[in-house]
Amino acid sequence: MATNITWHPNLTHEERSSLRKQKGVTVWLTGLSASGKSTIACALEQSILARNLNAYRLDGDNIRFGLNKDLGFSEADRNENIRRISEVAKLFTDSCTITITSFISPYKQDRQLARELHEKDGLPFVEVYVDVPIEVAEQRDPKGLYKKAREGIIKEFTGISAPYEAPESPEIHLKNYSGASIEDSAEQIIEYLIEKKFI
Repeated sequence: MATNITWHPNLTHEERSSLRKQKGVTVWLTGLSASGKSTIACALEQSILARNLNAYRLDGDNIRFGLNKDLGFSEADRNENIRRISEVAKLFTDSCTITITSFISPYKQDRQLARELHEKDGLPFVEVYVDVPIEVAEQRDPKGLYKKAREGIIKEFTGISAPYEAPESPEIHLKNYSGASIEDSAEQIIEYLIEKKFI
């Protein structure tokens, strides 16, 4: 780390929260490709915005068009992808935004580091496991990625040729293959945020 930089303190999170009349929280959706993370994240963002609260969704694919366009899909690049988005999510949450991230984030260690980054500054972090069996994800496969991975066209694809380490104790476990609607899944997250007084 450079030695010629200095951290400039500003408002505390509590001061900003009082002025904004809103608390910040990071809602971290993780799961296989085609598990429904992005669709649930979109519905959740809309539901929160409809309550006149500030929310913003950070999507895995979208982030790779800009902030992380220099990263590939090796394990090291996946680690860096999640490290960067963890820092960005923390900034959004510190600004008293309800921050919704939708990333495969396949490694437990990376998700734990994201949590610790938030919690060391007293910022809440809610892990949401969007759970579907690999067979269901493959059947959905809206982008045709599993097919390409099976054919060897896509290397290091999560769930096929690269691991997915499922959360062991997420705050919210959505079984997104049991017939629940997207709206129901988003509402389950909303109910948790209300129960914990994050909204």
